Amino acid sequence: MTNKYVLPEDWLVKIGRFQVATASKLRGQHKGSHRSQRFGASLDFSDFREYHLGDDVRQVDWNVFARTDKYFIKRFLDEQEMRVHILLDTTKSMAREAKWLFARQIATSLGLMVLGRDDRLSFSYLQEELTPPFRRKGATYRRAFLQVVSALEQANYSGGFAQGALRALPKDSTVLFIITDGLEPVEEWEQLLKRLPRFAGDIRIIQIVTEEELSPKYTGDVRLLDSETGNDVNVTMSSKVLQTYTERRVLHEQQFDAVCHRFGIRKLQLKVEDGLQHAIFHQLMKAHWIR
Repeated sequence: MTNKYVLPEDWLVKIGRFQVATASKLRGQHKGSHRSQRFGASLDFSDFREYHLGDDVRQVDWNVFARTDKYFIKRFLDEQEMRVHILLDTTKSMAREAKWLFARQIATSLGLMVLGRDDRLSFSYLQEELTPPFRRKGATYRRAFLQVVSALEQANYSGGFAQGALRALPKDSTVLFIITDGLEPVEEWEQLLKRLPRFAGDIRIIQIVTEEELSPKYTGDVRLLDSETGNDVNVTMSSKVLQTYTERRVLHEQQFDAVCHRFGIRKLQLKVEDGLQHAIFHQLMKAHWIR
């Protein structure tokens, strides 16, 4: 595979062994790879129960009747599909090259897991004029999804992510992944998060951060540019300035975590410099978001 794709060829094989894990109620009656709590018509036998008037006589086990002189029917595990939506933050604060690549790699990896398990995937991102989301089911669409995400060359949405996210979401998801850096004011996040439970039963925020954002190494006089607004400011990076930045960042994270917890939304922070393998095979697995 050429470098126009966000993931190497061998990554598709590695990802194929994993799937998204959820305890949320599965939606829809379409066949998938996930066992529901209901009983249906799959080939996986569960147990017997006594025959009741109105039951399908084709399910009667005549071998059991011959042994017990009682009518029992076979019950089979029902299999339903999982519907997973991935929403990618495309605001300008995501545009740093390593951060943007990492965010797309995470989105692609999750999507490939979904498609590889015969579940239904939808994918969207914020843009000035919204287009219908990518919606597919089945492993045959894995490469098509890889191409769609790889084709997103820039994160250049000029609006606020938390303010615009709802218009890019479907309302029929089992699991909703939001991939973002979470830099919008907590008040805007609060307005979004309190509305999300009607879109999905299992909501997860993946926050993408960089070492530079967590612990800036700037010294002396620097000119800082706000990637969202384009405004700039000249700052002398003294120890006091760096300490103030750190305190504000930590406070933002604490408030962000608190509002997520209040609305029953899980959040996981992934650092770009830790790498894709660590994020997928350690952090996501340890959080039981995949298995």
